[in-house]
Amino acid sequence: MRSDRVEISRRGFARMLGAGAAFAAVRPAGVCGSAVQTPAGVGAAAAPHARAGAVVRLSSNENPYGPSPAALRAMNEAFGLAWRYPDEHAEELAAELGRLHGVTAKQIILGSGSGEILKLAAAAFTGPGRGLVVADPTFEAVVRHATAARAEVSKVSLTPDYRHDLQKMLAAAGSSAGLVYVCNPNNPTATVTPKEELRGFLSKAPRETVVLVDEAYHHYVETADYESLIPLVAERPNLVVARTFSKIYGMAGLRCGYCVAPLPLAERMRAQQPWDSVNIMAVVAALASLRDAAQVDEGRRRNAEVRRYVYAELERLGYKYVPSAANFLMFDLRTDARPFIEGMKQRGVEVGRFFPALPTHMRVTVGTRPDMQAFVSALRQLTAPA
Repeated sequence: MRSDRVEISRRGFARMLGAGAAFAAVRPAGVCGSAVQTPAGVGAAAAPHARAGAVVRLSSNENPYGPSPAALRAMNEAFGLAWRYPDEHAEELAAELGRLHGVTAKQIILGSGSGEILKLAAAAFTGPGRGLVVADPTFEAVVRHATAARAEVSKVSLTPDYRHDLQKMLAAAGSSAGLVYVCNPNNPTATVTPKEELRGFLSKAPRETVVLVDEAYHHYVETADYESLIPLVAERPNLVVARTFSKIYGMAGLRCGYCVAPLPLAERMRAQQPWDSVNIMAVVAALASLRDAAQVDEGRRRNAEVRRYVYAELERLGYKYVPSAANFLMFDLRTDARPFIEGMKQRGVEVGRFFPALPTHMRVTVGTRPDMQAFVSALRQLTAPA
C-alpha cells in the first residue's frame, strides 16, 4: 500500500461508488456502454461459443460463463473511480477476505491474480541455498520465478494415480528447501491430494521450509477427501494458502488473487510487492463476487454437468481419463499428444499445452456444452480411420 494513502470510511467509499454510477449514467455512448454487458451464459442458458469460424478456447482453464452479474454491475458503477489509486478499496477487500477466513486483514495479501502471489513467495522464500520443491507436472509459474531467483528446483514425479507424492517431496525438501509448492487440485491433472496426507505432510515439514498450497480450483471440488488448508494457517507458522478470482468467479482477465499467511510470512512477501498491483475494477468485482453465493453454486453445477458429458464421450471413444476435481481434465491418448494438440488447433479447437512428464496426455478445459461438442467433433475427426 502507498504510504501517503488517505483514509476513507466505508460510507465515503459507498458515496464514491454512487458517484461512479452517476458518471456511468451520463458518459457518452461507446464508453463501455451504460448497460451491463453480460458474457454468454451469465444468468441464462449458455449461448453457443462454438459458432462457425470461431476458435474454441479450451487451453487455459478459464470459466466461459464470466463474472457474476453483481460483479459486472459493480464494475460498471466504478468507472468514475478509475482516476484513483485502489488503496482504500483494496483494504476493504482484504478486510472482507479476513472476515471470511477468520484472520486479520494484515494476513491477506492481494495480488494481480494468484500468479503474483506465487512470484512473491518465490522471491521471499527461495534463492541460492534455498531451493524449491514441486510436483512434476504441476503449474509451472513458481518454477520460473524460483529459477530467476537462482534457486535449485527439485521436481518430484506424481504418484501412479496422479497425486502429489508428498513423502518423496518431503525427502527432496530435506533441511535446505526454502519453499514447497503444492497445487491442490493439481494443474494439469485436476486431481486432489487427500486432506489427511496433506495434514501429515505439514506436521513433518521443517519449520524453516515454507509450504505454499495453491487452491485456485478450490470451489470446484466435491469430494469429501479434500479440505481447504486456510484454517490451518493459524496453527502452522510455515503455511501459506493462495486463492484466485480467475476460476469459479470468472475474472481471469481482471487479475485478482490473494493469499492467507501467518503475519511474519505475509510481511516478508509484502516487502517484495510493488504498490497498487491490483486494479480498482478487479477489487470492486471481487467484493461483489464474494457476496454472490449463487455464482459459486451455479458455476460448480454447470461445470459438473458438462464434465459428465465429456466423460461419456471419451468413454465412447475408448479413452481413459483422469477423474477431475476442477474445471478441466486430462485423458490418455496412448500416443504422443503433440500431433493431436496441433490437429485440434487446425480444427479450431485450442487445448492445453504439451506436458513432458505426461507425454501421451491431453489437458482440456471444461467449456460450455457447445464448446465441448466442438471438441468432441474435432477429436473424432482426428481419430477416424483414414
